[in-house]
Amino acid sequence: MIQYRLKCDNGHQFESWFQSANAYDALVKSGHVTCVDCGSKQVEKAIMAPRVTDSRSKSEAGKTARSEREKALAKLRADVEKNADYVGTKFADEARAMHLGTRPERAIYGEANLQDAKALIDDGIPVAPLPFLPKAKSN
Repeated sequence: MIQYRLKCDNGHQFESWFQSANAYDALVKSGHVTCVDCGSKQVEKAIMAPRVTDSRSKSEAGKTARSEREKALAKLRADVEKNADYVGTKFADEARAMHLGTRPERAIYGEANLQDAKALIDDGIPVAPLPFLPKAKSN
């Protein structure tokens, strides 16, 4: 895992973790890295000071204070996971079925490609993107 300090074309700065430098490059190229403040896809690495620890501070190395934004996102994730059913890649089908009344209404979250999400919105089915990716779960 690697952590980068990032900035968008609107001047917002934030940090994010990636599986590797190659994973970061692939995600940026595919448009999956967006600014947490404004949603801009024009994101690049910002200058970041390295974290250097000595043997006395190793126990504190993983205990960095989280920003208010990170705390809010963690709370949102916990609330969604606690109060909604994860439907995985069947999100668009489930949302449409609930809208049509063929499935009981309930809070759901999952994954949809851009085309399916746009079709839901065009059909008046209320959906909203989440500012995080779902944790890996089986359907």
